[in-house]
Amino acid sequence: MKVENIKPDVVHDVTGTYCPIPVIETAEQIRKIKLGQILELIADDPGSVEDIPTWCKTTGQEFLGMYEKDGEYHFFIKKVREIR
Repeated sequence: MKVENIKPDVVHDVTGTYCPIPVIETAEQIRKIKLGQILELIADDPGSVEDIPTWCKTTGQEFLGMYEKDGEYHFFIKKVREIR
């Protein structure tokens, strides 16, 4: 399945913010959703391209992929474990 076709349970837009806000907001949203649900994070900070997958690896969440469209990055993260 192409990442563009993933149907997220929650979409969270953090465009206009820069490091560390996209990572902080990702953690906040992951805490709110249920195990197995998918978060789509939309960001325009180029640093997010490295930061979000790294955060997923560090916290044990499943990074499903990302795509870029019109200067916005769309990240898809599946919650597979609880975080504090």
